[in-house]
Amino acid sequence: MAMLNRVHLNGLRAVETVARLGSLSAAAGELNVSASAVSQQINRTERQLGRALFDRTASGLVLTEFGTVFATRLGAGFRELAAAMALAEEATECTLVVSVAPAFASKWLLPRLSSHFDRHPNVLLRVDASVRVADLDRSDIDIAIRLGDGKWPNAHAELLLALEVFPVCAPVIARKLKSIEDLAQTCAITDERSMINWESWFEAACVKPVTFQKGARFTDPMLCLESAIAGHGVMLGWQLLTADALADGRLVAPFGIRAQSGLGYWLVTSPTRTESRKVRDFKTWIREEIETTMTQFGSLEPAN
Repeated sequence: MAMLNRVHLNGLRAVETVARLGSLSAAAGELNVSASAVSQQINRTERQLGRALFDRTASGLVLTEFGTVFATRLGAGFRELAAAMALAEEATECTLVVSVAPAFASKWLLPRLSSHFDRHPNVLLRVDASVRVADLDRSDIDIAIRLGDGKWPNAHAELLLALEVFPVCAPVIARKLKSIEDLAQTCAITDERSMINWESWFEAACVKPVTFQKGARFTDPMLCLESAIAGHGVMLGWQLLTADALADGRLVAPFGIRAQSGLGYWLVTSPTRTESRKVRDFKTWIREEIETTMTQFGSLEPAN
């Protein structure tokens, strides 16, 4: 392999292309350079090898006996290189990179990925679970799911689901809540980094805000959710974060009142890239899953 360092790769490409196509002009067309440049590359390669590869005749370049053997080996080598590049391209084409926040990935997306695998078995899904806002023009991320108002620079955003907020708690806590005023006897579980607040929910409920007992504070919505499930108090949740815990009874939404938050989950793609089939298929799939979740969610309203 060290011998390859003695010969420039472009020169080897020129030799292989002329040998395969039979002329300088045809090789120049494939390599997108001038015939003179191809000739210079061949001359330099012959000097580096110390062997003549072509005889210069009136009708053009003709392979020498050594050149014929050499070009045959080169052709096999470049075919292997082309196959390796095709593998890389195929891997890129068949890999879908999705950027999502860890809470969305863990509490809603991952439990539903099996249906995407079944529908699109040739697509390898890679989830980039991060709260950072990725630059979709300068990364390998194909699509992002972001929580916010949809106004991000240099991004094409499509609303996936408007965020509605509402109190959730463990059943043991819910049994003590006969009215909204009873919230004053409970602890509030707080996400210190949350973009939502209780004021909007109390306004939707048409009651004055209550003062909660002091409760646990976290910097991650998943920890808030687990704290609520453990019965530590009441948290302000939203559809996709709490859907599965509400469905299996670990949590209860005691008052059946939801408030619009002004935020939403958005499907975000690069405005400069052509949208691929794998991205379009993912959009279709996730919208269907959201619809299914919301249909189930609508049946979870409490009786009171």
